Amino acid sequence: MIRIFSRRRRSGNVLWVLWRFASLALATGGLILSGCASPPRVPANIILRDVHNNGYALAFDSHSKILASGGSEGRIRLWALPNGTEITGWSAHDGSLQGLQFLMRDQVILSAGYDGILARWSRDGTLLQRLATPSPIIDMALDEATALVITGHRDGFVRLWRLSDFSVIRELPIHNGAVRAVAYHPATRRVASGGTDGRVFHWVLDEKPRSLPFPPTDAQDLAFSPDGKWLMGSGWFKLFRWRMNDETLEILPTAHRGIVKSISFDRDGRRLASIGRQTDSAVYLLDAQTGNVVTRFQSHRLCGTFVRLSPDGRYLASTSDDANIHLWDLHHPLPEQTFFPE
Repeated sequence: MIRIFSRRRRSGNVLWVLWRFASLALATGGLILSGCASPPRVPANIILRDVHNNGYALAFDSHSKILASGGSEGRIRLWALPNGTEITGWSAHDGSLQGLQFLMRDQVILSAGYDGILARWSRDGTLLQRLATPSPIIDMALDEATALVITGHRDGFVRLWRLSDFSVIRELPIHNGAVRAVAYHPATRRVASGGTDGRVFHWVLDEKPRSLPFPPTDAQDLAFSPDGKWLMGSGWFKLFRWRMNDETLEILPTAHRGIVKSISFDRDGRRLASIGRQTDSAVYLLDAQTGNVVTRFQSHRLCGTFVRLSPDGRYLASTSDDANIHLWDLHHPLPEQTFFPE
């Protein structure tokens, strides 16, 4: 079901008038209140409710016209943008979706599941190719131009596959424990992985993996900056930023109050979308250099799982354990909502 949220007011409400007066005074510097007013949060333009048991994966097509989503029940669903109407959906995996990507001019979708399956689908849900890998897949990265698929597994292996026929290129037993995240930067051919053992590795495709300085907590997600100069990771409360030319680590504080579960760079690498988990389900747009909040978005009701910015920078999508998808049109944001008790 699609819900489009708009601003609501209660006319004649004295509390609303007082709140507006206080807000005006704060904006002009006439009144200083510390810890009394929370910053504005941008409401979702569209909320898709109860679309999965738990939302685990999101992917935009190359033209930002379609959003694909996957959940813990193993179903893939496609949504038309900007209105969020459902195009189609199908049962894809016997377990949670851990990765989604559009291919072949957006006519094909590649999916990875915790059932250990890599699968290629047409956009109507027809199965085109299927491979049973040796272990449950936790995360997936790929580059269509070089026909490369990278998967991180529960058995601690990072596996590289040829996209054309799913033949294995390389199997790397890197982590002592499950792989949490993998990332790839096509221009530099650099791969990165992080695991439950707390270690983060990086390497050029044919080279031996090298360990990066340990972050203070496990890296929940990894993403290369668009220019390839940085590898960004996320953990409890903070971001981790490794400089690729000298492998140094910088720790960036954030406004998150728990695990920063998922991150996504914008096109120029200056901003980073993030979503929290555990005690925090907040969705932010962060300054990638400082970790400071640029924009605060409407939070989910339960633990966040995944966030993604569209290729053209217009849309931001997030999903969580509340089974909903929040979608923001950053070109046409809604005003802040104010609700009052009855």
